[in-house]
Amino acid sequence: MTSTLETWLKEIHLPADWIGLRQVTETSTLRYVRDGKPQSNGRSQSKGVMVEVLAKGQLGYCATNHLTLDNIKLAAEIAYQQAVTAAEWGIYSFTVEQRPKAVGTYYSPYLKPLDILSPKDINDLLLKVNETLKVNDKIVSTSAIARLVETEIQLVSSNGSDVYQKFLLITTDYTATAQDGNIIQKRTDNGLTARSYQGGMECLDETEVLTRAEKIAEQALELLSAEDCPTTTTTLVLAPDQMMLQIHESIGHPLELDRILGDERNYAGSSFVKLEDFGQLVYGSPLMNVTFDPSVSGQFASYRFDDGGNLATREYLIKEGILLRGLGSKESQIRSNVPGVANLRASSWNRPPIDRMANINLEPGNTSFDEMIANIESGVYMESNRSWSIDDYRNKFQFGCEYAKLIENGKLTKTLKNPNYRGITNQFWRSLSQLGDRSTLGMYGTPSCGKGEPNQAIRVGHASPVCAFDNIEVFGGVG
Repeated sequence: MTSTLETWLKEIHLPADWIGLRQVTETSTLRYVRDGKPQSNGRSQSKGVMVEVLAKGQLGYCATNHLTLDNIKLAAEIAYQQAVTAAEWGIYSFTVEQRPKAVGTYYSPYLKPLDILSPKDINDLLLKVNETLKVNDKIVSTSAIARLVETEIQLVSSNGSDVYQKFLLITTDYTATAQDGNIIQKRTDNGLTARSYQGGMECLDETEVLTRAEKIAEQALELLSAEDCPTTTTTLVLAPDQMMLQIHESIGHPLELDRILGDERNYAGSSFVKLEDFGQLVYGSPLMNVTFDPSVSGQFASYRFDDGGNLATREYLIKEGILLRGLGSKESQIRSNVPGVANLRASSWNRPPIDRMANINLEPGNTSFDEMIANIESGVYMESNRSWSIDDYRNKFQFGCEYAKLIENGKLTKTLKNPNYRGITNQFWRSLSQLGDRSTLGMYGTPSCGKGEPNQAIRVGHASPVCAFDNIEVFGGVG
């Protein structure tokens, strides 16, 4: 059966080398309860088409949400003229090889469909979360958020591409803020919106959700009487929910090829990585194996094809500590002469696709959590990101966490509040001394990784085991 997009495509008559139509339909529902009172019960939908045209070796773009043949043809003409104009100043010439024919489908895996719970059911669950978090009067504020997103993307092109992908996405966050005098501590569900997954209503299993809420409240209260994290140089052990941020900021962003090529300097900085580093830079210790993997079931940024129609496959970015591959689309690979991945992604119908992270994962090792802690005479274990700061080159950083434990003589002992640590990217990763096994692996995500002008907030996933790093500066305070 011929789709509307295919019909429109056949009616576009331009002397272009390639034409693509990418339609995105996204329905988003936000439920938010704070201090036992509903704050948001919103539902929105966005739908439009991005027209992409390759002519004279250059790419042009124009988007519209007026979905008629006349408007699609007008958008195509504008995109064509952009490409022709750019050809006068083009440094690199692109071909249809950068937009290969792609045919196939992708559907997010799920156990329970999104409509199995009514809006009332979801609100009632979030109210129960608030009640569970409010264990005593020292819990001064509680909140529970659930965002459900259904996204459909269809891509057709003049060289025969026909791709349909449907994503079911759920982000939740539960927070308890505790106060005792002038001491205020906040505990979240593994970090702000870190529980972001592809799936269905199994992500809102009531028993599991309320069990996590109990732990959040208990730890928020526990932090009120905790000592500050000491200021010292020691062994640092990071839980997977903090490793998510560490991977994102000090591996993901610095490996984006368009950033290395200079496209991002005006908005979000560049990178300490140079093009000649690929294939030879010792990024980290031999324990360090990092993959780009959009095939992981249920991870937040899984997909089969990127927005350029490139088939997404699992690739090593870093293997045994050596930098091998960048996060760059076909265009960036040509410009840099560096191998990349299928990561040409757009945040919506009204944005052209650019080099973006997807699922960037640190592969597990062979050490159990108990074995790791037993091997450490003195150190600090930290969970859940609270704050982050990293320079424009993604090199020097300082991160804060919500919760920590002191490690003494191979055991976790007292709880510590306000834990922070700092480092320099390569030095930090080269200090990786112990890598947790698969039993320590955690998978998280973020719905709002920002990049580009105009800005694009996109979904990213990260998985990691528990990790130990030697000789790291840690310190207490607000960070």
